Parts: sequence; structure tokens; C-alpha cells
Amino acid sequence: MAELWELTAREAAELVATRQVSARELVRAALDRAEQLEPSVHAWARLDPERALEEAGRLDERLRRGERVGPLHGVPVGVKDIIYTRGLETSAGSPLLRGFVPAEDATVVARLREAGAIVLGKTVTTQFAFLDPGPTRNPWNLDHTPGGSSSGSAAAVACGMVPAALGTQTVGSILRPAAYCGIVGLKPTYGRVSRHGILPLSWTLDHPGFLVRTVEDAALLLEVLAGPDGLDPACAPHPVERWTQACRIGPSGLRVGVPDRFFSDRAIPEVREAYGRALASLEGAGVQVREVKLPREFEAGLVAQRTILASEAATFHRRWFDHRRDDYGPKLRALLEEGGRIPATEYIRARQIRRACRRGMAALFGEVDVLATPATPAPAPRGLESTGDPSFNGPFSFVGFPSVTVPVGLSQEGLPLGVQLAAAPFAEATLLRAAAALEGVCSWGRRLAQPLPTTAPR
Repeated sequence: MAELWELTAREAAELVATRQVSARELVRAALDRAEQLEPSVHAWARLDPERALEEAGRLDERLRRGERVGPLHGVPVGVKDIIYTRGLETSAGSPLLRGFVPAEDATVVARLREAGAIVLGKTVTTQFAFLDPGPTRNPWNLDHTPGGSSSGSAAAVACGMVPAALGTQTVGSILRPAAYCGIVGLKPTYGRVSRHGILPLSWTLDHPGFLVRTVEDAALLLEVLAGPDGLDPACAPHPVERWTQACRIGPSGLRVGVPDRFFSDRAIPEVREAYGRALASLEGAGVQVREVKLPREFEAGLVAQRTILASEAATFHRRWFDHRRDDYGPKLRALLEEGGRIPATEYIRARQIRRACRRGMAALFGEVDVLATPATPAPAPRGLESTGDPSFNGPFSFVGFPSVTVPVGLSQEGLPLGVQLAAAPFAEATLLRAAAALEGVCSWGRRLAQPLPTTAPR
């Protein structure tokens, strides 16, 4: 059997359910792995070991009484530090919220707990989920960024500290770090998963999602987290589906679209080559691959997205920014200053452009089932001054369509490369079916990052 820290979420839950492993053993293994690697990776804003072990003990006792709480019974998870956790500090990587302890869980955390998951702690986020980097390093190479803003969640999953972690994406904050760290990241359709209890960056662009090791785990997490929530007015009334079953349908007959511009033009050669190999492998498995023409509004949408992001971020942070601007990182401070100068007419025009982009992008899915692009223009860049380029992920955050990244190989430097898939709104079943097909034809397997322990300063 694999080491406990190597297990996927589904495998861990099944071993607990069949009493081959206890929840306490899983949590202890995760904490031991974190103790070994955290001095070099810096994935955690704060761990909560005592409470996690206590909860594991309670869950073990309930299982002994024949009570399985849910499909994640006993599985340790990480929670991005902009997501409320009852009784555990949520500081968003900022001195502005240092010491803030929410009185309630975010809906996504409450649903994890209801499914039997155990919160191991809060993972590092860039400040308020924007671009100013935190201390987290890429576990594949500690001299490179893990991406952001879900930096700690990606790094923790990639090196086996937890099998799953919550993240959020406003532009590229789930899919980019997932690609850089060699794991699966899923951003569901806007409105599929509740935002209640999550600090906003841009409330019409923010998407809760998660980072896991396999596509099947992504489907399992979505089954736990999706569904209507009266506490979030943007949360859609669509019912939960059996997305894990969609992963097992098989690829034959799927139609995959390759955008005619932007993505391949901006990717470096080895990214284009890995992308091309992945597409060829899908064709070999019976998938139809064809070029599609992006809508003419596509490039205007890239500009409009920044307008909406800056305007909404400035509006949310107005309560603090005027009298505590020095507590903001330079990149977020510049965004908020920019947003404060944008007139209402420009913001409204940007939202009109978004509606046009949604119509144009939705029309593509009459021709194909999913779009496939490189996940990032290049592997994770060297240095910790930047979280990398989110430009390939942003278009699908802008229109609110579901997207996923799947690892497909390594660069010449040994850094992960990923392929991004996107589907029509609320077509997660099709998206996950295609992602499982991609995962099946690539030789990634069970790879985990193995960073060398160090005593590098935090």
C-alpha cells in the first residue's frame, strides 16, 4: 500500500470507511509530512493540529458506532486563508485582518465538514488573493513560484501534505498554481459553488474551487461542495450531479476545440509541444480535435476584465484603503488606486462587453464539447517576486465558464506542464469526462513533488 500521505482523497476515504486506516492515522501522517516539508515549502499560514486530531478521534468513534458522516469521512484538507473557518484565524495574508477569527464557517467549509473532512489548517494566499506573493515555494523546485493566489493550497497538495485543498480563482488563481505544481485544479461555473463566507476580490469574477491530485477527486469534491445556497444570491439553483460517474464514461466521440489564436501564439515552444502531444494522444483515444474561431470580442474582454476587477476590488477595500494604504502590498495598492479612478460608465461598458463575450464563447460549444489550451504560457518562473502569468486562465474566469487543468508532463528543467480544458456553463459533467480522458492518455500517474527538507528562513 502507498504511504498514507500519498493517497488521493477517494482512496483515503475508502480506507477509513473499510476501517483499514483510522482518521487519526491519516491526520497524523499529514501533520508529519507537513512537519517535514513546511520549513522549505511554506504552504501553511497556520496549522491547527490539536483540533484536527480531536476531530479525527470523534470521527473514528462515530465510525465504530456505524456512522459514516459522508464521502470524505476522515480526510484531511487545507483551506485557503481568505475562506472563513469558525474559530480559526482568517487573515487573507494581510496585517489588516491579523487576529480575525470568524464566528462561522464559509458554506464550502461547512459542506466539507458535513461530508466528514477534517480541516488541517489555513493555506497561504497572496494578500487578499491578488498578485503580491506570499512565502510559499514550488515544491518541484524551491527556487520557483508555486503560482497564486492559491499558492499554499497548490503546494500542500503537490507534495502530499493533504490530498485536497480549497482555493479561489478571480483570474487564474486555481488553474495556474495547479499547472505549476503538477496537480488538478477545478474552477466550476460561476454560481455552481457558494461564495458565502469568502472574502471577495471581485464579487462578479470570484469562483470558489479546489486543488486535488486526480480528476476523480475533483468530481468527488464538486459533488460535496456544489448546490444552491440561499446565503449567496449568485449561487444557481442547479442540483448536484453524479460527476464521479461522468469520469468513467470514456473519451470516444468527444469533440475538442483548439482556439485559432492567442493561446498557442503566446506559449513557449516546449509548452506548445506538450500541448500538441496531449491533443495527439486524445485523437488516438477516439476524440475529435478541430480548430475553432474565438469570437471577435475576445480581445476586448481581456481589457474589460481588468476594469471590472479593479473597480470591484476598490469598492470592497474602500473601508480600509483610505486610512491604511501602507498595509497593502504594492501590486494590490496599485490595483486599488486604479480602480478608484475608473468612472461608472467605463465599468458598465466592461460588463456589457462581458455579456457579448459570454454569448460569443457559448456559441463555440455548439461546435465542440470542450476547448483545450495550454494551461500557462510557460512553466513556473524562477524567483518568488511574481506568481506567474494568468492570461490563459483569465478568459474563462471572465465569462464564468467551468475550467480545469490536468498535468501532462515535465519541462526540460523538470517543472510540471498542464493542459487547460473549458466547457459551457454548468457542463461540468462533460468537462470532467474530457479531463478524465486527458488524464488517462497522459503518463503523469501518481507523481508527487519531493522537495528537499531545509531550514530556510520563513
